[in-house]
Amino acid sequence: MNIHDLHLEAAKNSRNYKTYEEMGKYYHQNGNLKRAYLCYAHSLFLCNSNGLTAGHLTMMALGTVIGGSFFLGSSVAIKAAGPGIILSYLICGVMVYFILFALSEMTVSNPASSSFRTFAAEYLGKGAGFVVGWVYWTGMVIAMSSEATAVSLLFRTWFPTVSIPVLGTILILGVTLINLLGASQLSSLESLLAGVKVVAILGFILFGALFVFGLVPGYKPLGFQVLRSEPFLPGGIKSLAGSMLIVLFTYAGFEIIGLAASETKDKEKNVPRAIHMTVGWLVTLYILCITMLLLLVPTSSLSEEVSPMVTALNSFRMSWAGTAMTIILISAILSTMVAAMFGIGRMLRSLVEDGLGPAFLRDRTDVPYRGILFSGCSMLLFLYVGLIFPEVYLFLISSGGFALLFTYIMLMATHIRFRKKNGKPEGSCRLCGFPYSSLFTLAGLVIAMFSMPFIKGQTLGFIAGLALVAFFTACYPFVRVSAKRKSPTPKRVQEETAKRRRLLTEFSEEIHHSDIPKK
Repeated sequence: MNIHDLHLEAAKNSRNYKTYEEMGKYYHQNGNLKRAYLCYAHSLFLCNSNGLTAGHLTMMALGTVIGGSFFLGSSVAIKAAGPGIILSYLICGVMVYFILFALSEMTVSNPASSSFRTFAAEYLGKGAGFVVGWVYWTGMVIAMSSEATAVSLLFRTWFPTVSIPVLGTILILGVTLINLLGASQLSSLESLLAGVKVVAILGFILFGALFVFGLVPGYKPLGFQVLRSEPFLPGGIKSLAGSMLIVLFTYAGFEIIGLAASETKDKEKNVPRAIHMTVGWLVTLYILCITMLLLLVPTSSLSEEVSPMVTALNSFRMSWAGTAMTIILISAILSTMVAAMFGIGRMLRSLVEDGLGPAFLRDRTDVPYRGILFSGCSMLLFLYVGLIFPEVYLFLISSGGFALLFTYIMLMATHIRFRKKNGKPEGSCRLCGFPYSSLFTLAGLVIAMFSMPFIKGQTLGFIAGLALVAFFTACYPFVRVSAKRKSPTPKRVQEETAKRRRLLTEFSEEIHHSDIPKK
């Protein structure tokens, strides 16, 4: 029997690859190496034939990252740092590159772990894993409920008679149902939505180049006239540090690559490739787009309430700009919501599997259906809280940015402990320049977090984020005690073991009597 025969046999069977992996371990422990090899071959074949590719990962990451924070919120960062904002995007791009490789290095080295929360629990302690998991999940759920409100307001321009609660509910239900389709189907939709955003940014860059170089009939070339009148860093180094916090938010969401890495085929090849593609696209698109903005309009004309791209288009009397950018902004936010739901559903599954979440959310399937449904219901709850109690919701939503920064800080701290314990991993998926790259990124994230109180509108987010961390830290002792009480007794463990052995024996006989091709 050769490997080709094994693959043929695996292809004829529709069982889940995780089941085959468990069967292979059982046969290996019991000395049946032939059957163990057969099951491992089935597992490998089924796992790698249905996984995500580097292109899928890249489009999902672009779908999560390029959202309303860039199309709308970048005005604040540009006004704060002036042309120096390009340095902010470069520095933050390097930090994103290091964070992604740190996360993916740990994921590829230990595919059994399902999220960065799992690594935090292993290398920083179970309490740290509990806190970072729930802080990330809560921050993302609240943030996505606010995105649903924003999209509802945009849709109201076309459907003024439909109320915001109805529109928001429809959007959240739609995003939830889409995620129930699974990673492969979801990646196709994400590719479409991410493609719309990328094309929009490329179109704006092309539009700007035509005016800058005087290729539009009736308009003189702008050249670098607008940029020459701008001071490079109007507020000095302080303005650069302040803008970095906002720029980091425009990159936020890239961790979807690490969360999806466990569902990727040929991880050693596809994950590093996806990281290079994602960071390369993001940094290139962002810097070119911001450069064109600086060449087209002065920073003093930008407003926090209007997309800087719309401001630039309107300055050239493009009346269609408002409608076009509204459509693109809706697409960007919906894409972010869809991809974010993918990540938080798997984060919740990771928490539940470790006994750190409600047992009724435990899933036995590859797609965490219960976690996705619970996350969708939570988004609906926060949506209604925001509409009924806007003051309370404002405090909660401010914690979203803090939650992301806190997660990235914990991730880099985890990676440092991971390397100290395991050393330099083999393969191409590893962070270069360790420990300096990790320490540089960790220091930058800490500075960004503690600069929040010095930036207008971010003080509330800093306080809310600290309150969120304190709340889950206080909850952990009670959850740990509850988990110990629910842990199975020795008698129950023996019964479950005996039951599994009977099932394994039946499956062994099924394989033994199957028609395996012979050479």
